[in-house]
Amino acid sequence: MNTKAMTGRTVIAAVAALALAACASAPEPKEQMAVANAAVDTATGNAAEAPAELSTAKDKLARANAAMARKDYVAARQLADEAAADAALAQATARNARSSRALAEVRESIQQLQMQLNRS
Repeated sequence: MNTKAMTGRTVIAAVAALALAACASAPEPKEQMAVANAAVDTATGNAAEAPAELSTAKDKLARANAAMARKDYVAARQLADEAAADAALAQATARNARSSRALAEVRESIQQLQMQLNRS
Protein backbone atom coordinates (compact mmCIF):
# COMPACT_ATOMS: atom_id res chain seq x y z
CA MET A 1 0.00 0.00 0.00
CA ASN A 2 1.01 3.57 -0.57
CA THR A 3 2.30 5.40 2.53
CA LYS A 4 0.59 8.61 1.38
CA ALA A 5 -2.74 6.84 1.27
CA MET A 6 -2.15 5.35 4.71
CA THR A 7 -1.17 8.74 6.12
CA GLY A 8 -4.28 10.32 4.60
CA ARG A 9 -6.51 7.63 6.07
CA THR A 10 -4.82 8.00 9.44
CA VAL A 11 -5.41 11.75 9.39
CA ILE A 12 -9.05 11.28 8.41
CA ALA A 13 -9.55 8.71 11.16
CA ALA A 14 -7.89 11.01 13.71
CA VAL A 15 -10.07 13.96 12.66
CA ALA A 16 -13.20 11.82 12.85
CA ALA A 17 -12.23 10.57 16.30
CA LEU A 18 -11.59 14.11 17.50
CA ALA A 19 -14.93 15.28 16.11
CA LEU A 20 -16.75 12.48 17.91
CA ALA A 21 -14.87 13.17 21.12
CA ALA A 22 -15.74 16.86 20.91
CA CYS A 23 -19.42 16.06 20.57
CA ALA A 24 -19.35 13.58 23.42
CA SER A 25 -17.30 15.75 25.75
CA ALA A 26 -19.89 18.51 26.25
CA PRO A 27 -22.10 17.42 29.15
CA GLU A 28 -25.65 18.64 29.49
CA PRO A 29 -25.52 22.00 31.35
CA LYS A 30 -28.27 21.21 33.87
CA GLU A 31 -26.73 23.32 36.63
CA GLN A 32 -26.22 26.37 34.42
CA MET A 33 -29.79 26.11 33.17
CA ALA A 34 -31.13 25.90 36.73
CA VAL A 35 -29.07 28.92 37.79
CA ALA A 36 -30.23 30.91 34.76
CA ASN A 37 -33.88 30.00 35.36
CA ALA A 38 -33.66 31.01 39.01
CA ALA A 39 -31.87 34.26 38.19
CA VAL A 40 -34.44 35.24 35.57
CA ASP A 41 -37.31 34.33 37.90
CA THR A 42 -35.81 36.46 40.66
CA ALA A 43 -35.17 39.38 38.31
CA THR A 44 -38.75 39.23 36.97
CA GLY A 45 -39.89 41.14 40.05
CA ASN A 46 -37.89 44.10 38.75
CA ALA A 47 -39.48 44.26 35.31
CA ALA A 48 -40.59 47.87 35.72
CA GLU A 49 -37.18 49.11 36.84
CA ALA A 50 -34.99 47.17 34.39
CA PRO A 51 -37.14 46.15 31.43
CA ALA A 52 -34.38 46.08 28.80
CA GLU A 53 -32.00 44.00 30.89
CA LEU A 54 -34.75 41.59 31.89
CA SER A 55 -35.90 41.24 28.30
CA THR A 56 -32.37 40.38 27.21
CA ALA A 57 -32.05 37.80 29.99
CA LYS A 58 -35.38 36.18 29.05
CA ASP A 59 -34.42 36.10 25.37
CA LYS A 60 -31.10 34.40 26.11
CA LEU A 61 -32.79 31.91 28.42
CA ALA A 62 -35.27 31.04 25.67
CA ARG A 63 -32.39 30.58 23.24
CA ALA A 64 -30.59 28.40 25.80
CA ASN A 65 -33.69 26.22 26.11
CA ALA A 66 -33.85 25.92 22.32
CA ALA A 67 -30.17 24.92 22.25
CA MET A 68 -30.86 22.31 24.93
CA ALA A 69 -33.66 20.88 22.79
CA ARG A 70 -31.21 20.62 19.88
CA LYS A 71 -28.68 19.02 22.26
CA ASP A 72 -26.25 21.83 21.47
CA TYR A 73 -24.89 21.83 25.00
CA VAL A 74 -22.00 24.20 24.29
CA ALA A 75 -24.36 26.92 23.05
CA ALA A 76 -26.87 26.15 25.81
CA ARG A 77 -24.20 26.55 28.50
CA GLN A 78 -22.97 29.83 27.01
CA LEU A 79 -26.47 31.27 26.65
CA ALA A 80 -27.48 30.13 30.13
CA ASP A 81 -24.43 31.83 31.62
CA GLU A 82 -25.22 35.00 29.66
CA ALA A 83 -28.88 34.89 30.75
CA ALA A 84 -27.82 34.60 34.40
CA ALA A 85 -25.42 37.54 33.98
CA ASP A 86 -28.11 39.65 32.29
CA ALA A 87 -30.55 38.79 35.07
CA ALA A 88 -27.95 39.87 37.64
CA LEU A 89 -27.54 43.10 35.69
CA ALA A 90 -31.31 43.60 35.79
CA GLN A 91 -31.23 43.12 39.56
CA ALA A 92 -28.38 45.61 39.95
CA THR A 93 -30.07 48.13 37.67
CA ALA A 94 -33.28 47.86 39.68
CA ARG A 95 -31.40 48.27 42.98
CA ASN A 96 -29.65 51.33 41.56
CA ALA A 97 -32.98 52.84 40.50
CA ARG A 98 -34.47 52.24 43.96
CA SER A 99 -31.40 53.71 45.65
CA SER A 100 -31.52 56.78 43.42
CA ARG A 101 -35.18 57.33 44.28
CA ALA A 102 -34.47 56.93 47.99
CA LEU A 103 -31.57 59.38 47.78
CA ALA A 104 -33.77 61.91 45.99
CA GLU A 105 -36.40 61.55 48.71
CA VAL A 106 -33.82 62.05 51.46
CA ARG A 107 -32.44 65.14 49.73
CA GLU A 108 -35.96 66.53 49.36
CA SER A 109 -36.61 65.94 53.06
CA ILE A 110 -33.36 67.69 53.96
CA GLN A 111 -34.32 70.67 51.81
CA GLN A 112 -37.71 70.90 53.47
CA LEU A 113 -36.14 70.74 56.93
CA GLN A 114 -33.64 73.45 55.99
CA MET A 115 -36.48 75.66 54.74
CA GLN A 116 -38.38 75.13 57.98
CA LEU A 117 -35.28 75.98 60.02
CA ASN A 118 -34.69 79.13 58.00
CA ARG A 119 -38.27 80.30 58.64
CA SER A 120 -37.94 79.83 62.40
